Amino acid sequence: MDFEIILTILMGIGLSAASGFRVFIPFLVISIASLTGNLTLEDSFNWIGTLPAVITFSVATVFEIAGYYIPWVDNILDAITSPLAVIAGAVLMASVVTDISPLFKWTLAIIAGGGVAGTIQALTGATRAASSLTTGGFGNPVVSTVESGGSLTLAAMAIFIPIFAGIIVTILIIFAVKIILRKFFSKNTT
Repeated sequence: MDFEIILTILMGIGLSAASGFRVFIPFLVISIASLTGNLTLEDSFNWIGTLPAVITFSVATVFEIAGYYIPWVDNILDAITSPLAVIAGAVLMASVVTDISPLFKWTLAIIAGGGVAGTIQALTGATRAASSLTTGGFGNPVVSTVESGGSLTLAAMAIFIPIFAGIIVTILIIFAVKIILRKFFSKNTT
């Protein structure tokens, strides 16, 4: 496999993980990167790199971030964005991975892109639920700030240093799986 293809796969995985934190931030990042010529999207996704798309993703990002700063509304948003994050992860992966067969691209997009986004979204949901229970929702703005910053940072890293983003995502996935398994097994032993 060509090194450039591996880099685009790592980029897709990083962007997918970023969508697990926030759905619209990675779309805004790739939209701006494409519009400015810093990212080449797969041909059928070139619409993402247009000015109307940048404006749309900007507005959606502002509303998404603002909603996460309202205690308990953020928990409702988590429930809504969980399936959206999986879809976004798959779309983000497919939009940046170029020069491979459509079958391999979409298999990779659904399994790796959607799977990574869903795993990170599950981690953020568990973190937010714990914060809501322990602080009555007052600690959630701190969690929201970290998630938004993580999404922006990871999306930018995915585009400009995809190998490092891949390492970060691997660490996050291992951490998330450990937490999810611990919660699962602690419920089964009680």
